[in-house]
Amino acid sequence: MLDSALILELAIMFIKVFVVGSVLFALPIPLTWLERKVAGHIQVRLGPFRVGPHGVLQPLADMIKMLLKEDIVPEKADKWLFRLAPIMTLVPTFTVFVAIPFGDKVRIPFTGREVALYISDMNVAVLYILAISGLGIYGIIFGGWASNSKYALLGGLRSAAQMISYEVAMSFAVIGVVMLSNSLSLVEIVKSQSGGFLHWNFFYLPVGPLWFIIFIIAGFAETNRIPFDMPEDEGSLGAGYHVEYSGMRFAYYMLAEYVAMVTVSVLAVIFFFGGWNPPFNLPFHLTGETAMFVNGGWNAEFLNLLAAVIPLFWFAGKVAVFIYSFMWIRFTLPRYRYDQLMRIGWRVLIPLSMVNILVTGFMRI
Repeated sequence: MLDSALILELAIMFIKVFVVGSVLFALPIPLTWLERKVAGHIQVRLGPFRVGPHGVLQPLADMIKMLLKEDIVPEKADKWLFRLAPIMTLVPTFTVFVAIPFGDKVRIPFTGREVALYISDMNVAVLYILAISGLGIYGIIFGGWASNSKYALLGGLRSAAQMISYEVAMSFAVIGVVMLSNSLSLVEIVKSQSGGFLHWNFFYLPVGPLWFIIFIIAGFAETNRIPFDMPEDEGSLGAGYHVEYSGMRFAYYMLAEYVAMVTVSVLAVIFFFGGWNPPFNLPFHLTGETAMFVNGGWNAEFLNLLAAVIPLFWFAGKVAVFIYSFMWIRFTLPRYRYDQLMRIGWRVLIPLSMVNILVTGFMRI
């Protein structure tokens, strides 16, 4: 018979997984609307405006359309692999969030029980994220190959070469963060940056800004976003690796792309901008003791909860800035040629990151 404490732990874990999964599945609904609005304003037009006030219901209309569209499988495609490939891309992007910390521990009012705002605090979380996030590329490669289309196959091959080129630079950038924080745990990396914005890894001069630049450029390439969207280059490949997909299988690829964009934004905040830490130290702290002294136990409990939840808003605000930057850059910069893309990865980012590792090592010594 299971212990009641173990049952409670399993229930809390299930609730965390359910909440994180639900939020990730729902994220593309507001993000697609926001991205089209950002594109409209950058290009001096309105964007979606007809379905609902200011077009806010347009993503729901698109979702209904995706659900009702016919799921077409090309006659000469590898049908089993064709159907499986979008899931192979989608699952790793969700699995990464098992190790993502959104905040520190929160004490539930009147119970005395603390609940961590993350699913798991792995002591090798950095290695886990690098390993799992790299698996999504297999869904893109298999989708391009199984479609039995030249355009899709070229998109898959481009994506494989691009991942190999920029995964190395991204890994080096993360190694630099580990050197600065002395830990592979994301929770410890965030805690090492507490004490104000001058303690954030980005402001560890001169190597911090360079690590961030390398990481964010590699992140754009890993998520196949403009200016690095060569695997789905509409001008020369039609739509690249997902050119033969329709309906919900196409939607899975788009969902994976948006979740990957959120993942890179979240990791950039955790690695370089203090995670849930505020940019400055408050002159006072909300604590249960001060609240009870002022106005009894009820206020004490809820002020404690408020003090623990406020960092979530700092975290969400920082992530929102990066997501907006992804959208802004998409509609501002032109697409690179493929030879330029490979040259940046191999001749610029990787040598620069190796030199930066040496500089960081000497500084830490």
